[in-house]
Amino acid sequence: MCGIAGFTGPRDDAALQAMVCALHHRGPDDSGAWTSESASLGMARLAVLDPSAAGHQPMSIEDGAIQIVYNGEVYNFAAERRALAAMGVSFRSTSDTEVVLRLYERYGVDFVGRLRGMFALAIWDRRSGPGRERLVLARDHLGIKPMLYAEVRGRVVFASELKALLASGLIAPTIDPTALRTLLTYGAVLQPRTMLRDVNALPPGHRLIVEAGKTWLERYWSLGLDRVAGLRSRPYGDQVDAVAEVLEQSARLQLVSDVPLGAFLSGGVDSSILVAVMTKALGTPVKTFSVGFAAEGSAMDETADAERMARHLGTDHTTSIVTGDDVRDRIAAIAAALDQPSVDGVNSYFVSLAARRDVTVAVSGTGADELFAGYPWFITMARESERWAREPWRALAGSLVAAAARHPAFDRLLRRQGGGEIHRLRRGGFVGAYGETYQIFGPVGAARLLARSVASAAGAGTPPHRDLTKLDELAGGSAIERVSALAMRGYLTNQLLRDIDAVSMAHSLEVRVPYLDIDVVDTVLSLPDVAKLGDVRADDPYGRTYRDTGAKRVLIDVGRQWLPRDFDVQPKRGFAMPFTAWLRGPLRDVFDDTVNGPGAKRRGLLEPSGVERVRDRFRRGEAPWPEPWLLMMLELWCREVLDAAGRASAARTARAPNVDASELVLSPALGRGGAA
Repeated sequence: MCGIAGFTGPRDDAALQAMVCALHHRGPDDSGAWTSESASLGMARLAVLDPSAAGHQPMSIEDGAIQIVYNGEVYNFAAERRALAAMGVSFRSTSDTEVVLRLYERYGVDFVGRLRGMFALAIWDRRSGPGRERLVLARDHLGIKPMLYAEVRGRVVFASELKALLASGLIAPTIDPTALRTLLTYGAVLQPRTMLRDVNALPPGHRLIVEAGKTWLERYWSLGLDRVAGLRSRPYGDQVDAVAEVLEQSARLQLVSDVPLGAFLSGGVDSSILVAVMTKALGTPVKTFSVGFAAEGSAMDETADAERMARHLGTDHTTSIVTGDDVRDRIAAIAAALDQPSVDGVNSYFVSLAARRDVTVAVSGTGADELFAGYPWFITMARESERWAREPWRALAGSLVAAAARHPAFDRLLRRQGGGEIHRLRRGGFVGAYGETYQIFGPVGAARLLARSVASAAGAGTPPHRDLTKLDELAGGSAIERVSALAMRGYLTNQLLRDIDAVSMAHSLEVRVPYLDIDVVDTVLSLPDVAKLGDVRADDPYGRTYRDTGAKRVLIDVGRQWLPRDFDVQPKRGFAMPFTAWLRGPLRDVFDDTVNGPGAKRRGLLEPSGVERVRDRFRRGEAPWPEPWLLMMLELWCREVLDAAGRASAARTARAPNVDASELVLSPALGRGGAA
């Protein structure tokens, strides 16, 4: 696990050094660089597998013709290593990096199809000779690990974080207006965009190839139904057994580590089942971690649930209490750690901080809700689809009206009085209705918040249908299957996984997500809806227990062998924090300074009158906390990332260093140490 960076084109040692320095938090154990006159690769390493010098990166084959920098873990590397060894391939390390390198050497760009894990990697291949070199960037199937890139002035520049791209001096610190709009609308930037203009996130399940002056993007994997043949029609008991088997296999594979390993434990269904599987596989108590709150958050504190589950499972449990003062003292660091503004991530920041004191790797239950229909909106969309099926004429009429109202000519009208009515007319159709299930300001609110000078370039007024249709990867499936795909390619990728990676790696902690193993995903997407939601359709699924709604039915039944009786008599709860109390108390001054301060107004991104309305509505108790919180985090990110990059660039120009790439491996500033 590490941070990686690099670029094609002429050698620039100072730029590469700055990029690797910016990633030091992701890999404090070691650093390295490789340069030529046509490409440069760098890394900052968190040593998890084979912490010896043999695992050092960049790594190459014997003659140096292929170089790799790699961030992630491939959990089937041992099996692939054995297969390669049987073909006569020899190895110099026990790391998974070398296995990935050798797989590319043998199979070319199709090697990614053999990987089972989380990864983002870059390979420079010069076997074909000068002028025919190849750069391959690849990202894992579900987008667990980040890969950001830009094409600028004839170069392809890439890194694990925006901060590293900015540190290179090759990327302008300019905000992408469309990314800003989607951030305000949904609480996260929709990939492949990032907050920086012209910087993209490599989509999950894709590889980017640069060769002979040409650049192209290829998809190597997508979500699919019924890849486990016949599972959909087998008896329910067999389906439970199939899920249990693949989940246990995934968890066992993801326990491979040469450093201390633990787990996040909230006391909910998803994390509890994983910890139970881990305990069974390891045969020893698992270190577990949860976060609680002081009196200001007592109504939503779940630490008692986590501690009861920890006692039942026999874990070595640690509870960390977070106060509003703690958040105030670290809020600037949180904004920087996120690397891109988000409405989420604070809980993951603090639980990662707590876990890193004892372990280097932590297991998370992220992804189970998207796969097993855990969110209330699965039921909402299922009921809506049933209604459309009963009243096809109404569905057709709604779709026709929505199609007309979605014409781009109406987008600009959403900023005006009556814009809300236009938006309501646009809601027809499955994707449009789904787009209403999770928003912060929504299309109308975002359009009215954006400054007039930004609104047109941002596509203000764009309906969710236009934003989200490309995420409808299982459009031929049932309502439940379509929501799974939309949630996995949207909320999960853009917010949950992105934020967890950023804030956990800010503490040099690797987080693994066994529910998002591709074999688990393929198995669950081969189940019928009734295995995931049962036969119950609650009129109002919000606040109802799992037993009432039937949500996550098969996962609940997998867990019965390990968890306490009646553990399913609890509602689906998002991990809540007392943001409202904090914004009205310890963070009030921070909020006022950021949202209403002169810096935010000078940026010209938002209409001051719109921001003031959000502030006033929140103080009157009329606006939920995510609205002011998101505006605060946006300005803090601008200060801690954009402005900091500008100051660093000015300082570098003033110093004008002359740095040789060989210094990168030895520089103490880059984390020189005994581990490699």
